[in-house]
Amino acid sequence: MPPQYSPSLRLRLPLLAFLLETIFILLFVFFVKIDHHEQVHTKFDRKTFMRSYAEFQDVHVMIFMGFGFLATFLVRYGFSGSGFNMLVAAMSIQWAILMNGFLLPQRHYSREIYVNLKSLIEAELCAASALVAMGAVHGKTNPVQLQLLAMVEVTGFVVSQWILRTLLHADPLYSIMLLHIFGALFGVMVSWVLHREGIKPQHEKEKTDRRSGLFSMLGMLFLWMFWPSFNSALVYHWDRGLKLTVIYGTYLSLAVSVVIAMSISMLFSSKGKINMVHVQSSALSGGVAIGVAMTAVHAPWVAMMIGFCAALLSTLGFRYMKSHMLFAFECHDTCGVLNVHAIPGILGWLAHLLLQLTSTESTIAVQFAVHHIFVLLITVCMSMVMGTATGLFLKWSFWRSQQDRKCFDDQAFWEFPNLVEQK
Repeated sequence: MPPQYSPSLRLRLPLLAFLLETIFILLFVFFVKIDHHEQVHTKFDRKTFMRSYAEFQDVHVMIFMGFGFLATFLVRYGFSGSGFNMLVAAMSIQWAILMNGFLLPQRHYSREIYVNLKSLIEAELCAASALVAMGAVHGKTNPVQLQLLAMVEVTGFVVSQWILRTLLHADPLYSIMLLHIFGALFGVMVSWVLHREGIKPQHEKEKTDRRSGLFSMLGMLFLWMFWPSFNSALVYHWDRGLKLTVIYGTYLSLAVSVVIAMSISMLFSSKGKINMVHVQSSALSGGVAIGVAMTAVHAPWVAMMIGFCAALLSTLGFRYMKSHMLFAFECHDTCGVLNVHAIPGILGWLAHLLLQLTSTESTIAVQFAVHHIFVLLITVCMSMVMGTATGLFLKWSFWRSQQDRKCFDDQAFWEFPNLVEQK
């Protein structure tokens, strides 16, 4: 039953924000240092640093502008979609720096956490997993709940990486790219626990128009253009062959995804027209899939086939799965993260498995397959269990969830000068 009181967060949001920032600052005082070993004295070092900084900027634009504008597709949720994205990303990056430093230290002989471009990129990728999870509950949660969701999600994702790297000795580059699967399933489970009848079959404010759709398309373009940097940012510069392979493969996969997303959207439309929501989301599915499989993809045609299959499954999922998920499982996925991130991510995992098996001896293939399956099972189980627990925690009435009629509406949290009453 929806709450009957006003969803004012006057005390809760500032108190939580001040508390978290105070804790972060104190932890940074005692544990975090600037990495002065990242020398830029020689010409080679300066070139390496500038290339790393350019990739960092690309990922930075994706996190704050790409995901931010992409979430503005709801006609009355533009302020919240972009504003809460910035709030959650800023909080998540700080927490991810600390969590990565404590659990995944680069220098095992020191207790200090060193900040450099690599650690910042890793933190932003962890924040991306939180933003993916947030996409499933957009419009149905307040900023206090979103901050708490992000803190738990980043913690769970870093812990899952620690388990994969420590117990299964998984490749760090491969394990961090599982962020799409972890974040999507985490968010879907939170949305399932927080489900409310007031948004079924479709909330009256859950709609888009030409202006909001154009802003969302702008966010998609930022993500689409910079996704090669997103996938290749953590590949070492001295491994030039792998880095170029990842960049070119990601670009080709994304290019195919655009063509297939538009084609499938028109083919399965009752009026034979392209659905902009399908294009905004499914055009990115190739980048998600190739990101998980990138260390095993060495041929351009393989990258293109992965993009083809990812866009096909993603667009069909948007066309049919979202409504069926709501009716069959009472799970409302606002941004369709299951179709954009989870399904293409699992497709990329399967492609990685098959490609590795074809190039591995039969005696080792079974061991590799079992190892690969355990990596996925641990990721899926941890994301779903932690997502369910987080949903139960956020369901507590103390966090003041907005009323059903205030879902997908900026007026619950933002000032509008034309609506201010003089007192």
